[in-house]
Amino acid sequence: MSTTFNRGTGILVINVVNSNPNGDPDAESEPRTFESDGRGLISPVSFKRKLRDLMEDEEGEVRAAALAAAVTGAGAGGPQSSAQSFGILESRGRSREAIGAMPLEAFRAAYWDGRVFGNTFVEKKDKGKFITTGVVQVGPGVSVSPVQIERLTLTNKAGVEGDKDRGMAPLAFRVVRHGLYVMPFFVNPSAARKSGCDARDIDVLKFLIPHAYAHTASGIRPQVEIVHAWYAEHRSALGSCPDPLLLAALKPRRRTGADGEEPSHAIDDYDIPTTLPDELRARLASFEDLTLKDWPLRAAA
Repeated sequence: MSTTFNRGTGILVINVVNSNPNGDPDAESEPRTFESDGRGLISPVSFKRKLRDLMEDEEGEVRAAALAAAVTGAGAGGPQSSAQSFGILESRGRSREAIGAMPLEAFRAAYWDGRVFGNTFVEKKDKGKFITTGVVQVGPGVSVSPVQIERLTLTNKAGVEGDKDRGMAPLAFRVVRHGLYVMPFFVNPSAARKSGCDARDIDVLKFLIPHAYAHTASGIRPQVEIVHAWYAEHRSALGSCPDPLLLAALKPRRRTGADGEEPSHAIDDYDIPTTLPDELRARLASFEDLTLKDWPLRAAA
């Protein structure tokens, strides 16, 4: 399969208000934080789960819109677009025996998340047959400042135990008061040959990302919002700009005079770039040009 997309560098700016963006199962679902400095953490697995859930809902409006947009996008007509389906490998109730018996090409064509994020699906009789590195690698989302966690007890008037007429869940409500998280991700075309990923798969990914939290909201995650979803598409499969330059230029910073080591109170506590600064544009003059887009703004247009 010939590569049908270029290298990409992305950065998500995620605003969290009175929500738990990613509970830690080792700490009674406490919002994840780094012990060293108190900064909040969203794991890559947690974010990818949101995208998988949207695609797994075959009757869902987001999935339908994503597939429709991909048909008319730059990836339409790619080498495998007509043969691919958009199932989710990492789903409950899957049959390991049936999947293990699939020919390799049929396996690649069947599962969108396997093509995009890679997989480690191993069968004893054919060990390593389906192990592939993902085209898309997602880094952890880390808050710019430390976060403050609030813990409250939840009550239930009806009760959930047979001998109780009311219920109580001590400290079950654990949320981040406010945090602004930054999550990088990278699109590597070099992995596409083995995973079967093509441009249409990447188009679906790009459509899904702005909707990842809004359409998977829950009682403990009512206000987790992607305020910027930057994606820099390089001009070649090899890449046309160093990733660190782009990530540093688009990262939010605490406003002048604010204490960066204290939890923030609102998004207004930050300066959030909305375009590349002039000094970086000057540095980029020595590289090929690249296309930079902010998905939420594009989707709203």
